[in-house]
Amino acid sequence: MNQDTDKSDFNRQAHWEGVYSKKKSTEVSWYQLHPERSLELIKATGVDPSASIIDIGGGASTLVDLLLEAGYQNLSVLDIAHGAIEQAKSRLGRSKIEWADKVEWLEQDITRFIAEELFDVWHDRAVFHFLTNADDRLSYVEAMSNALNPGGHAIVATFNLDGPEKCSGLDVVRYSPETMSAIFGEGFQLVETKSEKHETPCGASQSFVYCRFIRV
Repeated sequence: MNQDTDKSDFNRQAHWEGVYSKKKSTEVSWYQLHPERSLELIKATGVDPSASIIDIGGGASTLVDLLLEAGYQNLSVLDIAHGAIEQAKSRLGRSKIEWADKVEWLEQDITRFIAEELFDVWHDRAVFHFLTNADDRLSYVEAMSNALNPGGHAIVATFNLDGPEKCSGLDVVRYSPETMSAIFGEGFQLVETKSEKHETPCGASQSFVYCRFIRV
């Protein structure tokens, strides 16, 4: 599959529902018990606990747990897979303070997302690199641009140039800070980058690059 061409019969939602119907959130390759790099970059934005934060593709991620523990109060999680969101709700619902009820859960495809509110922080770990179609990438950037307040922060983590070429049975696009900046365009200023060697639950190593942008 060419990186700019998706198979016409590919159903993105059905694929990810299938993943989460077969695996627990702790079994998928991108699982992190403690997503410390993401939390570090969110804290680096300097936003206060009342800031509006959205986690793209964060359905079953534990990042929302850490953000709640850190005192952030206005959190949204978007995921295309109902199963991923339900796993997170179930996990959070076992908390004494019913944290699941404190989060806005959005079951949507990011390429079709139209925000109903503006956010101060947009976080995405391991969604953008699955968008192998150029039109989908443009739709993503448009959604991100329209969803962020001026001066808001976009934190996007993808496979680095030496990262995997495939994940979850799908082709991916690998990025450097320079190539990601070129796609995001003049509306976003790159202010910080971090690298990460992620160890998957099965023991493989995956190279990630994290980029923090400011919406200008």
